[in-house]
Amino acid sequence: MSEGTTLKLGIPAGSLQQATAELFEKAGYNIKFSSRSYYPSIDDAEIECLLIRAQEMARYVEQGVLDAGITGHDWVLETDADVVEICELVFSKVSRGPVRWVLCVPNDSPVRSVKDLQGKRIATEAVGLTTRYLALHGVEAKVEFSWGATEVKPPKLADAIVEVTETGSSLRANDLRIVDEVLQSTTRFIANRQAWQDEWKRRKLDNISLMLQACLNAEGKVGLMMNVARKDLDAVLDLLPALQKPTISALSDPNWVDVITIVEESVVRNIIPELKNIGATGIVEYPINKLID
Repeated sequence: MSEGTTLKLGIPAGSLQQATAELFEKAGYNIKFSSRSYYPSIDDAEIECLLIRAQEMARYVEQGVLDAGITGHDWVLETDADVVEICELVFSKVSRGPVRWVLCVPNDSPVRSVKDLQGKRIATEAVGLTTRYLALHGVEAKVEFSWGATEVKPPKLADAIVEVTETGSSLRANDLRIVDEVLQSTTRFIANRQAWQDEWKRRKLDNISLMLQACLNAEGKVGLMMNVARKDLDAVLDLLPALQKPTISALSDPNWVDVITIVEESVVRNIIPELKNIGATGIVEYPINKLID
């Protein structure tokens, strides 16, 4: 029997908040935030949202305060939380790639490898990740929790830092260089283990996961459809970098077919003129909102 018909869902506050809301909107869920409330509204009566820092999300999901939430894989590891990872959602504040936790020192530091940090002081928000990383390399150093502005702490307040980066611009602006990569992390949709065993909640979570991934799969892709003479079909198919085999349908004229396919939007500007030169007609480009494998 289901434990209830309300799913308690954690929405990450901070840098992932807007990106999460936009992804949910594409998936068909409208989330609205109020400046005075930690309980965003959502147009699904079966979901109750709570705004939580990504750093704390996994802990609250593990404890059952939340049934599920969205956070970085790095914070799951940092808190050593025992949760179910439903799926990977490759999106972040700046890019669609993973974020990187990197070991950094000032440009003029003599440190060239993690081994050179024996007995030194390292500032980071990810104390657990950093401690395990140092242990893996057989290095003993003092790891201090940083409450923010970690990039400005070397060299006076720390010999090195372990900090998260997407573009590296902040590190360069603070005259820091990367010594090593500690971890790559992507966003994950996680669930409480007990909630995952509940049939109703699991079905609800599976449905949300399906729609979120479908939106991410569709990003940067468009549909193309065109009419092609059968004599030109092989040449057209050779040109199309299809994600899967194009759909080919007969037309009322037996000498012509309709071709439908999905391509990366970035290649369309080059492909359409070539298709026209080959002989394709009635070429239509249309947006793809969701793509389910």
